[in-house]
Amino acid sequence: MAVYVSNLQIEQGADFEHLFSLGDNDNNTTLDLTGYSVASKLRKWSGSTTAYSFTSSVSSATDGQITISMTDSTTNTIKPGRYVYDVVLTESATGLKTRVVEGQVLVRQGVTR
Repeated sequence: MAVYVSNLQIEQGADFEHLFSLGDNDNNTTLDLTGYSVASKLRKWSGSTTAYSFTSSVSSATDGQITISMTDSTTNTIKPGRYVYDVVLTESATGLKTRVVEGQVLVRQGVTR
């Protein structure tokens, strides 16, 4: 499975949510995510020890939909700048992990606090 690249923007101090719809381009179908769990993290660079976790869930298994989100209290703790993130699926039956989405995130500084 190819890794989908999607760059995101997070407004510091605001709630964030993004929905991904995953598909199989070879068969022109949506991926069935039944039996999968999902995890996603944000870091300044891939080797950074500091990470911010997204709340991640399979929103609709049969439609191949994943949602990642952060609350305003979490985004408020992230310094403005460029970061990287990825989304990893874990198959419950086998424990097989697959990275399905990755990209850059621009965290923009808020004015209203």
